[in-house]
Amino acid sequence: MMGFNQAMALQLYQQLGGGVAVYEHRNDIGDVIPDSTPQLREAMKNWDDALKRAAAEMEFMEKGGVKALTWNDVDYPQRLKNCPDAPVVLFYRGTADLNQQRIIDIVGTRHCTTYGQDMVRRLLSELRQQFPQLLIVSGLAYGIDICAHRHALQQGYETVGVLAHGLDQIYPYAHRSTAVEMVKHGGLLTEYVSQTEALPNNFRQRNRIVAGISDATILVESAIKGGGLITCRIAQEYGRDVFAFPGAVGMPYSEGCNKMIRNNTAALITSAADLIEAMGWQTDSNKTEAVERQLFPDLTEEEQKVVDVLSNTNDLQLNMMSVKTNIPIGQLTALLFSLEMKGVVRPLAGGTYHLMN
Repeated sequence: MMGFNQAMALQLYQQLGGGVAVYEHRNDIGDVIPDSTPQLREAMKNWDDALKRAAAEMEFMEKGGVKALTWNDVDYPQRLKNCPDAPVVLFYRGTADLNQQRIIDIVGTRHCTTYGQDMVRRLLSELRQQFPQLLIVSGLAYGIDICAHRHALQQGYETVGVLAHGLDQIYPYAHRSTAVEMVKHGGLLTEYVSQTEALPNNFRQRNRIVAGISDATILVESAIKGGGLITCRIAQEYGRDVFAFPGAVGMPYSEGCNKMIRNNTAALITSAADLIEAMGWQTDSNKTEAVERQLFPDLTEEEQKVVDVLSNTNDLQLNMMSVKTNIPIGQLTALLFSLEMKGVVRPLAGGTYHLMN
């Protein structure tokens, strides 16, 4: 439908509580949202083309095993949901949980060198030794992206590719076999309906999803300009951690990484150990034992609910705790501050909280 953009669509969805409510108020949207534009009010009255397109898309989804994840769905990436420009709906074909405890994205140049490939391979190999459950995200593009996906699969990791087009095609086509494997051990994710071509602006748009669904963005080789740098900038705007591997001075595909490190817009890492330390992650094999209730007799009922969730799965991000406890983020923040003052929890990097023993 013409007359409104992504931000307006999200505003309508949030203010009215869902897509059905938006449709029900199509003829009186000006009463519900007084500051809506005349173009929007007029566009909202004509749904014929949109409904026909939706019916065709639903048929495609049913045949292709595609799932729609709307903003209110529990399966919608909760990290992304906290971003101001989150898509109202995502289309997903795959098996991976998009709300896993730890998610990182790996991005970089499309013209990666052997050094960049080695850094990706070594990083994922080292991470696999300590974190069997870790979701790897990238954009299925040439270079670092496809290297990250393929090495993730080789290490037994699930990996998700965020696409700049509809799920009725794979771009580039040369990565089709990897994409097929990813659907079985990860997935393909996009905000675009079928028959949407891979236009240049779509790639910039999809970068916000790559950054938004992840705890941290890792840059491996980049020229002084490039899509990986855009993803890093967006991740910073979202308050996510950004890391970069340094490269040799003067090498064209190290200039972007080295500049970010020099300007303190990315933290330098040389190994998985650096990433783990910076993120404050505890290894799965050395997790602290669950805290017993009797150790904290002065907890309120709501505080105990938070402790119980962290006892089952420690080191959770704020928005994931909100999902698991069903406590609004504003109230949860206050509870976590109280628990921190009592010495029960400790905040870590990336908006994650650790239950003390």
